[in-house]
Amino acid sequence: MAGILAWFWNERFWLPHNVTWADLKNTDEATFPQAEDLYLAFPLAFCIFMVRLIFERFVAKPCAIALNIQANGPQIAPPNAILEKVFTAITKHPDEKRLEGLSKQLDWDVRSIQRWFRQRRNQEKPSTLTRFCESMWRFSFYLYVFTYGVRFLKKTPWLWNTRHCWYNYPYQPLTTDLHYYYILELSFYWSLMFSQFTDIKRKDFGIMFLHHLVSIFLITFSYVNNMARVGTLVLCLHDSADALLEAAKMANYAKFQKMCDLLFLMFAMVFITTRLGIFPLWVLNTTLFESWEIVGPYPSWWVFNLLLLLVQGLNCFWSYLIVKIACKAVSRGKVSKDDRSDIESSSDDEDSEPPGKNPHTATTTNGTSGTNGYLLTGSCSMDD
Repeated sequence: MAGILAWFWNERFWLPHNVTWADLKNTDEATFPQAEDLYLAFPLAFCIFMVRLIFERFVAKPCAIALNIQANGPQIAPPNAILEKVFTAITKHPDEKRLEGLSKQLDWDVRSIQRWFRQRRNQEKPSTLTRFCESMWRFSFYLYVFTYGVRFLKKTPWLWNTRHCWYNYPYQPLTTDLHYYYILELSFYWSLMFSQFTDIKRKDFGIMFLHHLVSIFLITFSYVNNMARVGTLVLCLHDSADALLEAAKMANYAKFQKMCDLLFLMFAMVFITTRLGIFPLWVLNTTLFESWEIVGPYPSWWVFNLLLLLVQGLNCFWSYLIVKIACKAVSRGKVSKDDRSDIESSSDDEDSEPPGKNPHTATTTNGTSGTNGYLLTGSCSMDD
């Protein structure tokens, strides 16, 4: 075990040339990031999750009720023992051959069986009230952490000149504000990692899981090798659009269509500007070029930048989805469907399908993160 730990914490991987872990030990004069500090994120992640449960029940739920958002879920599928057995024991998405067999067995037409399975799947989806409470929690947290980040960063020299991220690196002392910001963000992402398995399931579950995983690795990585200054820029920049998305989703659930459309437009503009403009031109420029010039590359430098490039790849993917929704909005006059559906269309939608459309093709409506992934049922279809 000692050999494995020594290999893992190899100074030649983590630190620049001629720097050792002993050089970054805390002293009376200066405090530096220590790997053991990150253990604090686990109990804090649990605390954040508990705060969320309390917030959703005693703050978000009364707000939803005041906005006349009901706890009613989708239409209930009529009881049918044969279809229920197929649904629970065999498949929730029967293929054409199975649909035809069930049609003969029950003397139902295929469209009615399709509708039953769709309604039965939707029964397992959360109500609009639940969705509103989740979005209000995320909106509140994102707004708080972004506001904190801006207030913290505007007092730092590296916000105004990113070369300060690398001057005197890695001997940059850890301030209380920076430590709090980092541990809070890390704790929140750990809470998302766990709650993602109980939250509303969406089609981009895998992408969001990868996003959370990369975020945790980046935060951990940059803290351990004291790249925390540039890490705060990454965090604040990526938090900037999230509150707008959650606000748009809340407006959608409350059926405030014009507000939803406006907020989504603001979100799209901020997201694309920050993720495809400012992030590569400002943050990636300093991590790839300014740091190379001032500090020089070393093994963990390469890993850190590869992770940032992976984040940029996710940003491009989500930007594509947002532009796709925006193009549909222009043609339909309102924010519309997304590929990241988490609830399927009503039977009325299917009944209105044009003749000649394959009746076995499932039709879905929104329901997105995305960042941090993004959209939902209804006209302004955004769900993270």
